[in-house]
Amino acid sequence: MNPRTRALGVVAVALLCLTAAVGALALSVPDATGSPGQQRHPTDTGLQNLHDAGITGENVTVGVVGVTGFDTDHPALAGRVAAARAFGDGTVTNGGRNRHGTATAAVLARTAPDADLYLATFDGTTDFRRAVTWLVTADVDVVVTPVSFYGTLGDGSAAVERLGDWARRQGTVFVAPTGNLARGHWRGRYDDVRDGRVRFDDTTRNYVAGRGSQTEIWLAWDRAHANESYSVELYRAAGNESRLVARSQPYEDDDVPNARINAQLEGGTYYVAVSGPANATGARLRLTSPTHRFQQALPAGSVAAPATGEGVVGVGAYDPVAERVEPFSSRGPTVDGRLGVDVVAPARHEIRGYDDPLVGSSAATPYVGGLAALLLDARPDATPTQVEHRLERTAVDVGPNGTDTVAGHGLVVPGRAVDLTSNATG
Repeated sequence: MNPRTRALGVVAVALLCLTAAVGALALSVPDATGSPGQQRHPTDTGLQNLHDAGITGENVTVGVVGVTGFDTDHPALAGRVAAARAFGDGTVTNGGRNRHGTATAAVLARTAPDADLYLATFDGTTDFRRAVTWLVTADVDVVVTPVSFYGTLGDGSAAVERLGDWARRQGTVFVAPTGNLARGHWRGRYDDVRDGRVRFDDTTRNYVAGRGSQTEIWLAWDRAHANESYSVELYRAAGNESRLVARSQPYEDDDVPNARINAQLEGGTYYVAVSGPANATGARLRLTSPTHRFQQALPAGSVAAPATGEGVVGVGAYDPVAERVEPFSSRGPTVDGRLGVDVVAPARHEIRGYDDPLVGSSAATPYVGGLAALLLDARPDATPTQVEHRLERTAVDVGPNGTDTVAGHGLVVPGRAVDLTSNATG
C-alpha cells in the first residue's frame, strides 16, 4: 500500500512464446542453456515459510504491464484481477495470443498469492506511458513491466526511461527487466569509419549467430545527431560475395532517433554493417539484437529501457541450478555510471497449462515484484526507496566479490528480504 492512502522495443522473453511482431514490438527468445524443466530457487522454502506465516501480499495492489495481453481466466489469475485495461488497439485478451503476459502475471501471483492484480496491455510507447500512468494514478503499490525497449540509446533520455522515477515519486515501486542483450549488444561512436561504415575492431562486418529464423536488429543514436541518417544493413555471405538481405527503416513513432530490421533468415552466414555519413561525426551509436548474438558484442552497458532509467528496480536473470547469472542477461553500467542491474532472480518458471517454461529477465521481474508486494504486506508504511534498499541489502552475493554490474547486489532471497522476526525494511 502506498503511504498516501506495442512501438519501440522488445518484450524480454519467454521460451513459451514464438517470435512474433505486436505492433513494433517483438517477442524475443534468449539463447538460453540448461534444462528446459523447472529450475527451483534454492530458497523456495523461504517463500513458502512467508506464505505459511501469513505474508501473502494481502491488501497490496500490483500492476502488470504487458504487450501480449492476458488470459484473465487462467487458473493462476482467475479471481485475482481487480481491473484490466487495453491501451491502443486490441483487447486485454489479444485474441488468445497472450502467453507471455499471462505467464508473467502467473509468476507474480504465485509469489504474492493474495495481492490484487491490475493488468494493462499496450501497443506502443505512448500507450505504454498511458498504461503506467493509469496504474500509478489508480494508486497501485507496485508496477511490474516485464518488457524491454531495445531501440533506445539507454542514456535515460527516452520517455519510457523517465517513468520509473516519476512512479517512485508518486509512492509506487517500479520493477523492470534488465533485458536479454548481453550477447546481442554493441555500443560505440561514429568516429572509426571506413567508406561510410563503422569499423568493428578491424572490420566493418559484425557477424550474427543464433537459432531463430526471425531476426530483429535495432540501431539507435543520440539526439544531437538526430538530423543525420544512420542505418544498419543485414547481409548473407556466400564465398567471396555478399547479398543484401535487409536495410533498416526509420521508426517514426517514438521520441528517439532509431531504425530497425525485422527479417527472415534462411540459414547460412550473416553479418551486419552500420553506415552513415561519409566522414566521422562522433555520434553515439547503439546496436542491439534480442534475437541473435553478435561476434563483436559488448555485454557491458547492455541494460535495456526502462531499467536504464532512475527510480527503477532493474532485475537480471539468474540460473539457480547452474548457480550463475544467465549468459544472456544484460549487464550494466548505465551511461551515467549507475549499476543498471540492481538484483537478479530466478529466471525459469514453469506455468500451469504451458509446455515450455517462462525464461528470461522478464520471468525474473515478476518474482521480484511479488517479493516487493510481500515486503509491503509486512510493512505497509515502507517507501519505494526502502523496499528497493531492503531487496538489495538482503540479496546474496553471486558474482564477483561485492556489488557488480553483472549481478548487481546479488540474488534476492525471500526469507532474508522479509524478516519475520522484525519485518525491518531499512
